[in-house]
Amino acid sequence: MSVRHINCGWLGSRERPVSCHCLLVEDQRRLVLVDTGVGLQDVRRPMERIGRELIEMAGFHFDEAETAIRQIERLGYDSTDVTDIVLTHGDPDHAGGLSDFPNARVHIAAEELTAMNSGHWRYRAPQFTHGVHWQQHTKGQRTWHALEARHLPLELDSEVLLIPLFGHTAGHCGAAIQQGDGWLLHVGDAYYLRVELASDDHPVSQLAAQRAVDDARRRKSLEELRRLSRDYSTVITMVGYHDVSELPQYCLRAA
Repeated sequence: MSVRHINCGWLGSRERPVSCHCLLVEDQRRLVLVDTGVGLQDVRRPMERIGRELIEMAGFHFDEAETAIRQIERLGYDSTDVTDIVLTHGDPDHAGGLSDFPNARVHIAAEELTAMNSGHWRYRAPQFTHGVHWQQHTKGQRTWHALEARHLPLELDSEVLLIPLFGHTAGHCGAAIQQGDGWLLHVGDAYYLRVELASDDHPVSQLAAQRAVDDARRRKSLEELRRLSRDYSTVITMVGYHDVSELPQYCLRAA
């Protein structure tokens, strides 16, 4: 089993691009995606799928070549090879590519799916009308480095866990992927920039607070990530969704 970092879209300005950092788990011709970035239908019908206000506010860039499906095809795979998708949360820059993999099972925290079904303004209903095969996961007894963990039945050679990091959205989670004796933790939007692990003084902290549905819970989740970064740096590699500095060099060709 291997994990490939792929960037599935750009936000922000050309001078200060913001990534859509997804993960592609490859396991004997089976693929699992962690988040999906900007999708084909977003590129082709952006006003319907995302809307002018959000496009202008977040600075969406639309490039078909950067979509997850096109990158996966360039690797020699087909959309049907993606059997499962792990969704950290349902914001449009994370969920846009779901419709490019209509047969995949989509794993999500039950709390997030409830929020998405409530009609909350932040979720874009046109991104889900193709009929998503939701696999919702509720709280269990498992823990991971003193955090709640929800095992995902993906039948891979290594374990994958949903790690609740609530606050940015009601059911926002990270995805922890076992890699030998260590772990790769994709934190989604639990931080926007890695500097948040060290300081609350960066201007991005204000944006994170504004975008959170529950800022107190967001800050609690961030404190847990700071603890992991401090106490388990030798066994946990952490990446977020939007910090371009965390992308491998091979992902930066469109920046």
